[in-house]
Amino acid sequence: MSRGGAAAREAAKPQDRGWAWMVLLAAVLLQALTLGFPSCIGVFFTDLQHEFQASNSETSWFPSIMVAVLHGGGPLCSILVKRFGCRFAVMLGGLLSGVGMVSSSFCQSISQLYLTAGLITGLGSCFSFQAGVTVLGYYFVRWRTLANAIASTGVSLGFTLWPLLSQYLLDEMGWRNTFLIFGGILLNCCVCGAIMRPVQLASGSPLQSPQPAEEQHRRAEGAQLSNGASSSHVELQQQTRRTACCQMLQKYLAFDILCQNKGYQIYTIGVTWMMMGFALPHIYLVPYAIHNGVEERRAALLISVIGFINIFIRPLTGLLSGHRVFTGRRIYLFSLAVLLCGLSNFICVISAEFSVLILYCVILSIAMSGIGALTFQVLMDVVEMDRFSSALGLFTILESITLLIGPPLTGLLVDLTSDFHYVFYNSSFFLISAALFIGLSFCALEKKKKLKEASKVPLDNHSRYQYNEMPTEPQSESQSPPAVVYITSI
Repeated sequence: MSRGGAAAREAAKPQDRGWAWMVLLAAVLLQALTLGFPSCIGVFFTDLQHEFQASNSETSWFPSIMVAVLHGGGPLCSILVKRFGCRFAVMLGGLLSGVGMVSSSFCQSISQLYLTAGLITGLGSCFSFQAGVTVLGYYFVRWRTLANAIASTGVSLGFTLWPLLSQYLLDEMGWRNTFLIFGGILLNCCVCGAIMRPVQLASGSPLQSPQPAEEQHRRAEGAQLSNGASSSHVELQQQTRRTACCQMLQKYLAFDILCQNKGYQIYTIGVTWMMMGFALPHIYLVPYAIHNGVEERRAALLISVIGFINIFIRPLTGLLSGHRVFTGRRIYLFSLAVLLCGLSNFICVISAEFSVLILYCVILSIAMSGIGALTFQVLMDVVEMDRFSSALGLFTILESITLLIGPPLTGLLVDLTSDFHYVFYNSSFFLISAALFIGLSFCALEKKKKLKEASKVPLDNHSRYQYNEMPTEPQSESQSPPAVVYITSI
């Protein structure tokens, strides 16, 4: 009897074994298909300009919308996951991505691309990626950190393969047919979603589709209101709705943390400012190389070089930053990576020779690996984990705004000056200023904290809002992961 019960409990807990590794493989492929996909847009930049007679600014709105929606759609994805589960969200995202790219192949104006490839494909990629990462939290407990590290290599694989495939298909059959094929490729996200079957508890209830607490609260309120007067019903219902709305905003968009937590405030402002220049090289590097006489195939290879180096450097950076020597200092490692990324842009200004651009891609890739590995780790250090999901929701929405407007504004400057060098000047300005702001602000914050501690003046909300890195205890298998976690990748 006891053996049968133990066997049933083991069957009800597939975490860290068996099918979980198939789900991890699907997550790797998902990240390659979704996060890696925008890296190839620069390959089509010149062709789209010629096809629609569009300026640099008009053309850059297309990848900007895609990337902004991909990063900023987290709250919408979280609601979808809580209501229908991860599998549904991944498969819906794959369907939207495929339909968006197929529709893009029939577009007759650049503005139509904003809707099809920008909004629809970007939203679909957001659903598939974020739900795909969320499901790893259900399938992995003991090996969760390793699983997320392995899954993140999919981004680098996508960065490596998408530009090469894009250039080959573009040369063979043109951009319209290439977009049509891309639609079919992105539909494979639905296959990945089908693999991510819901995890079952011993009682048989799915782990991935919990009943939203807000819905239960509304039903309870409704039952209580049924005994009151009709006029009181209306007032109480309106009050309940306002309360539920405020609770939802606080849950998904942590404005209270932004106002009270100085570390989160500094970090969010710095990263949001940084994103104005972070995406510029990815969009304009290939057009810049082609403009300066580099062969199209070799120009597309530049983005692949960045992705290939990321495959190896990003995991090493993550391991290095996790060493106890860097405890309390990860924010400065992040600032250093952002500073290196900004300084590397001056290499492109010096020369546009292919060999020089390869050197630039190597240095840029190393800096990007540091940024990608540390962005959310630093956020976890700054914000308490019980509020991390809501803090990350606001964080991603704010950064998506600057991701949206940065490339078109720079494209407008290039149109006015006819000089691609301003792409790298702008990128360096935003990155270097953001690095200095974050690093110096946190240094001042720590000095202020030490002075207060030395004078024995208690800090307000000392235990709640401060930049303090504490080792987190591993989550036990009996604890289920958060229902929704916003994840983005840089």
